[in-house]
Amino acid sequence: MTVTSVRTGRDLFLLANTVDELGGVTAWTHQMARLFQAAGHRVHVIGVHEAELKLTLPADLGYDVTSLYPAHPPTPRPIRGLARLNPVAHHRETLRLAGRARAVARLTEIFRTARPGAVAVVTQVWPMEWVREADTSGLRIIGMSHESYAYTKACHRYRSVRRNYPSVDRWLALTQEDADDWIADGMHNVGAMPNALAHLPEVPSPRTAKVVCSIGRLADQKGIDMLVDTWARVAPHRPGWTLRIYGAGADEPDLRAQCTRLGLNASVRWMGPTDDVPGALAGSAVFVQSSRGEGFPLALMEAMASAVPCAAFDCAPGVREIVRDGEDGLLAPPGDISALADRLLRLTGNPRMRDAIGERARVNVQRFSEERVLERWEELFALLER
Repeated sequence: MTVTSVRTGRDLFLLANTVDELGGVTAWTHQMARLFQAAGHRVHVIGVHEAELKLTLPADLGYDVTSLYPAHPPTPRPIRGLARLNPVAHHRETLRLAGRARAVARLTEIFRTARPGAVAVVTQVWPMEWVREADTSGLRIIGMSHESYAYTKACHRYRSVRRNYPSVDRWLALTQEDADDWIADGMHNVGAMPNALAHLPEVPSPRTAKVVCSIGRLADQKGIDMLVDTWARVAPHRPGWTLRIYGAGADEPDLRAQCTRLGLNASVRWMGPTDDVPGALAGSAVFVQSSRGEGFPLALMEAMASAVPCAAFDCAPGVREIVRDGEDGLLAPPGDISALADRLLRLTGNPRMRDAIGERARVNVQRFSEERVLERWEELFALLER
């Protein structure tokens, strides 16, 4: 294989569930696409389908973007029992397979435009179902997951990883702790690659507003229901403080009803999704993350970069790699609502602690700067070409 120099750049394909969904992985995908493009690579971002709840993106991204389906593709439904006699079921499966064949053919067509030395980075587990059927001749394949080993092990994606990733050129976890867990589980060619800090605000938050903020999808993984329960323990002791919840998702009606039942409507603000995360953090004194599972959370890093002290559940290796408990943030045992409430009470009740932890967080989180993470990617690309 011809070695492509960094000077002329490589062809890089970044594959995700979607190219436009509101969420951290999509934001990370476009962040890395911009970095790779600026470094001289030719980038093409590919999603399985277009999303319903969309991330706001610039009109001209500067690189190619393709969705293989206009909407979520049909889920495979095995035809068993009496369904074998149902022509509608057979017709539906015929259409699904034809659509999949077209999507695989489109992916193969895109891959064939690649110059020698090209790399496909499959940023989430699901797109590998299409990649493994496409013609990837001449490509190096890097598989990734943006969640912890433990979270993947507990769900259906674990089977997909075990089925699809043993043959890739490199399988990347987000932390070395997660990588070690995958190696112990029998996976080979495993490495670690952290997410990069997207933005370091020129001016940190003054931490003077009596505001605690949360940023994330209103979905089970993000644990906003546990956050509402936590706030029910904090709010009576912190009159004048407000919890601002930024995000959108299918769980919003239930979460609002929970908030009402607990009598929290006066101190909770449902802010909806935001395109101005730095602005949201600048108007906050404390950041809280109540997730049941995480990978390497970007919102947590962005809060620290804004010098906003964080309280979070220690739900994944990525969280405790970003936050040094007691030094630049406060961690609580996973799912322990009383402990998370304690961390919030400490931060909201002690301005000196907020200032000290916030300032240390802003300094420490810069070890994940875009420049440093990009260097690690370039080293990996060079290693795979040997």
